[in-house]
Amino acid sequence: MKEYEKIKQLVASIEEDVIKFSEKGNAAAGTRVRKGLQEIKRACQDMRDAIQDQKKSETAD
Repeated sequence: MKEYEKIKQLVASIEEDVIKFSEKGNAAAGTRVRKGLQEIKRACQDMRDAIQDQKKSETAD
């Protein structure tokens, strides 16, 4: 699923900032992590919707 690949990419993209925030206390990195997590949340919801749509279309057939 393309949605799953997007989620994996988003998680990988915030890894460096997570380390900067947790190990070095970089506040700006924390802000970037929070923004990235919001994007991940949206991507997860998109994946949930796609799965639900697929389930509905399979049961309608």
